Amino acid sequence: MSKAAVRLIAVAVVTAAAMTAAPAATAAQSAPAAATSTTGDSFYTYGGSTPLSAFAPGTVLKTRTLQYHLLGISTPLKAVQLLYRTTDAQGRPAANVTTVVRSPTGDRSKAVSYQSFYDSLNPQDGPSRAIAGNVTLGGLIPNVEAVFLAPLLTQGYDVVIPDTEGQQANFAAGPEYGTNTLDSIRAATKSAQTGLDSDTAFGLMGYSGGAIATNWAAALAPSYAPDVQRKLVGYAEGGLLVDPAHNLKYVNGSLAWSGVIPMAVIGVSRSYGIDLKSYLNGYGLEVYKELEHGSIVDAIGRYPGLTWKKMAKSQYGDPNSIPAFVEAMNKINLGSAATPAIPGFIAQGNAGVLEGTFGNHPGIGTGDGVMVAGDVRALARQYCATGNSAVKYSQYELLSHTGASVAWAPAALGWLGDRFAGRPAPSDCGRIPAGNSLAPEVPSSQS
Repeated sequence: MSKAAVRLIAVAVVTAAAMTAAPAATAAQSAPAAATSTTGDSFYTYGGSTPLSAFAPGTVLKTRTLQYHLLGISTPLKAVQLLYRTTDAQGRPAANVTTVVRSPTGDRSKAVSYQSFYDSLNPQDGPSRAIAGNVTLGGLIPNVEAVFLAPLLTQGYDVVIPDTEGQQANFAAGPEYGTNTLDSIRAATKSAQTGLDSDTAFGLMGYSGGAIATNWAAALAPSYAPDVQRKLVGYAEGGLLVDPAHNLKYVNGSLAWSGVIPMAVIGVSRSYGIDLKSYLNGYGLEVYKELEHGSIVDAIGRYPGLTWKKMAKSQYGDPNSIPAFVEAMNKINLGSAATPAIPGFIAQGNAGVLEGTFGNHPGIGTGDGVMVAGDVRALARQYCATGNSAVKYSQYELLSHTGASVAWAPAALGWLGDRFAGRPAPSDCGRIPAGNSLAPEVPSSQS
């Protein structure tokens, strides 16, 4: 890692620490009072007489300004939160919340939409609630992410942080992540309180669950939000979920990441209004109940060696024997989505054995512990082959999912900086190794 990258990480850590410095002296006695619970917070509810369907996506419904909180402790930094109209996974009107944090040194000409990797089935774990002062186990993740946000703010970027999963915490519903992100940008540029407007240029940035939102937003922008598309300079992402059906096979039996299996089952059920519980056995239903409102923090390492077969009734040992499940998996396969029309930086780890995932199944291969490297390579190559040559791809062979984020963050920030500066985007097209087939899943016969 270069000296500049190391310095950038150091600056991020110092700035994040400085954000909590003011209240640190009295934290011991004031933390409980500062950690305001947002459970039942009326700000998250749209109660107007006009139906949501009457509003254009991105319309601001409510606005509030509050102090930015870290671990429930108020900091001197101000944040503007917006309730806005968006679209859910099934195409229905919905209300969602985003947070805008203004840079103390910025001129409002550039902003980064940062998509959090909070990965939860509990709406209380969303970044907006953590920023407002709510402290939950899953909400620890948005607090940790201050280390990624600090360098953006210090370099003059305003930061927009959407609750990408929506208010129902529709985990893994990629298209909904994308619409929530795009409408968040629309709302941020329509609100007078944010200082952002139609002339503000935006970059998209996210890792892991945040990468899902980032890539789907980039893919959907030309068709769903052409007005936002015109503002985008590029997207930077790492640790990407491409073909969820492959990921479930990859983490099958993993020591740490197998808990993603039931989370995906619950998320798909919730997002697309299908009931998958009837396909689960007694143990599967028990796990389903345990994680129904859990987060990735609850799931990692909790079910070592868990497999789909251990959860499913014997006749459904192959998940592809469930037509509704196959249909939902295909809806969230990025391989079937449009090619982004903006430059992209895609990074991926490939040392999953370091995190207890030893899967290397035919047609899937290896990954970073939870994400499949062959799928990410295939997607990058697909973009190159379908008209977007401005794709930079980096594969970290010796880094797992967690470790790769450290290498990705400074590289992503530097890459986005070049896009805002108008420098030509680099291309790795023609040098990206072959990947997996991203063809839609095909239903199998029940045994």
